[in-house]
Amino acid sequence: MSNDAARYSRVMLKISGEALMGDQGFGLHPPTVERIAKEIQSVHDLGVEICLVIGGGNIFRGLQGSAQGMERTTADYMGMLATVMNALAMQGALESLGVFTRVISAITMNEVAEPYIRRRAIRHLEKKRVCIFAAGTGNPYFTTDTAATLRASEMDCEAIFKGTKVDGVYDKDPAKHADAKRYETVTYDEVLAQHLGVMDASAIALARENDLPIIVFSLDAPGGFRSILAGEGTFTKVVD
Repeated sequence: MSNDAARYSRVMLKISGEALMGDQGFGLHPPTVERIAKEIQSVHDLGVEICLVIGGGNIFRGLQGSAQGMERTTADYMGMLATVMNALAMQGALESLGVFTRVISAITMNEVAEPYIRRRAIRHLEKKRVCIFAAGTGNPYFTTDTAATLRASEMDCEAIFKGTKVDGVYDKDPAKHADAKRYETVTYDEVLAQHLGVMDASAIALARENDLPIIVFSLDAPGGFRSILAGEGTFTKVVD
């Protein structure tokens, strides 16, 4: 497959922290991290510039912490730190495959990550380094979905790829309903009105304002990320 086969030249990949824990109920599963890193490498080999945001729900989820009596702001900051741990794990896996990677944190921690400076991050992308944006937006009350949409807008990404456990957006949970129908395309407004759960409402609104398509696909399907960039595979596209 040539570089010309890739439909996008710069993309944002958003995955959940839970995607890194494999069949475990918590934490990181190194073979799963390595498998996802190989998926990213296969797209990087096409010449596509890749931004990456990983959630922190496999380690700590701010909303759950606040629901158990912890102050929301403190809980959210703990969740941001969890995303940094996931980013470092993914950086290690990618660099072991020979893919140069930078972890860029919205919370300053110079010993383990670069601070977020937009122009520097764009330069990394131009040099074909994968940029992993960690610590969300750096602010409590915002999810990593919103962080991914914000960074995708700032980095001039052409699309957001949302890797999930299912191969698109359905009208109801396909794991529970055999008659669930998958959408080929769906609008931002339909996602919000029907509570389709693609991303949270603020992320969808930000994507709509910046005309950023969201492509929902299965991260569990081998080669899925690469095949979609070649115009193949199964996915749902969220557009205006």
